[in-house]
Amino acid sequence: MTIRRTLNQIFSQSLAKALKPISLATMMGVTLVTASALTSPVVFADTSADEADKPTFEQYVESLKSEALAKGYSQALIDSSFADIKFYKRAVVKDKNQPEKVETLDTYLPKRVSKRKVEIARKLYTKHEKLLNKVSEEYGVQPRFIVALWGLETSFGNYMGNYNVVSALSTLAYEGRREAFFKKQLWAALTILDEGHITAENMKGSWAGAMGQSQFMPTSFLSYAVDGDGDGKKDIWGNQADVFASMANYLKTEGWNDALTWGRQVKLPSDFDTQLAIPKNTGSRKNWLKAWAKTERSLAEWQALGIRRTDGTDLPKADIKAALVFPDDANGRAYLAYDNYKSLMHWNLSYYFVSSVGHLSDSIKYPPIQVTN
Repeated sequence: MTIRRTLNQIFSQSLAKALKPISLATMMGVTLVTASALTSPVVFADTSADEADKPTFEQYVESLKSEALAKGYSQALIDSSFADIKFYKRAVVKDKNQPEKVETLDTYLPKRVSKRKVEIARKLYTKHEKLLNKVSEEYGVQPRFIVALWGLETSFGNYMGNYNVVSALSTLAYEGRREAFFKKQLWAALTILDEGHITAENMKGSWAGAMGQSQFMPTSFLSYAVDGDGDGKKDIWGNQADVFASMANYLKTEGWNDALTWGRQVKLPSDFDTQLAIPKNTGSRKNWLKAWAKTERSLAEWQALGIRRTDGTDLPKADIKAALVFPDDANGRAYLAYDNYKSLMHWNLSYYFVSSVGHLSDSIKYPPIQVTN
């Protein structure tokens, strides 16, 4: 999505909860619009037949070049960045036809957090344990959450998208429905190229412009990407140190607390007042956070209201506050969400996505991985 955070903010709350597999898979895989954007481009198609006053895509690109030059980007950078510009008709189709929610969390989780994905996640956790521990110590984010995000955004870096980012962003800006947003992303992409982190040829991503193994939108890259190995570049496409450090930096910046987990699935008493949960549709992240602040309670208070672990045992005796969320409705799964849940919802405003991250991270941790020296 991840790309992922910025694109999700412009989508509706219902889209965010749809979460049908990229990115971004992240939006932007909804995994977010991540791994699903792997098709060949359609080159320069004139979509202006029914809009007499609208310029052709080629003409629009020339105006983008002029605007970029006025913003201070060099002519050499502009020429190289737009050298192989393409119009992606498929990106326009995808943007106009977002998937509707057609399943529940009970049907969604087994597909997104499959036994095979858990096995791969645990193996890669062991393989990269030294690097993950280093990143964890620096940023205060548990390694299992980094691996879970990595796995859900791009299937551990295997499905990053094959769209040229400059072309994808130019296409969606030309489409016009969210021109200002995608132009902002385009200028950010040019800044990334200007700073030398990647070449225009290798700057690949989803149809919506979410990039790399973390599926960051360009503005998110500028805000959160870091140089994890000190080589002077922030390479979220091929440098594992940069990928892990950037993901951890995102969570840290958005308030992650490594003393907490994400939350837990719980059981409600038969007479429970479901109005004590955060409303299903709040309309925006801002409203969602307001609802969180109004409804959160201590674990002791939730215990007194009859909430228990899924096995019927008491909640942890810890001084922790939590909010109650229903990813589907009051008849579906119920979760007590801790503060780290908010950081994950900042990454992708989707109960389905956050639930997937949480369950995958738990499956990485339990049962404990036996590390051999």
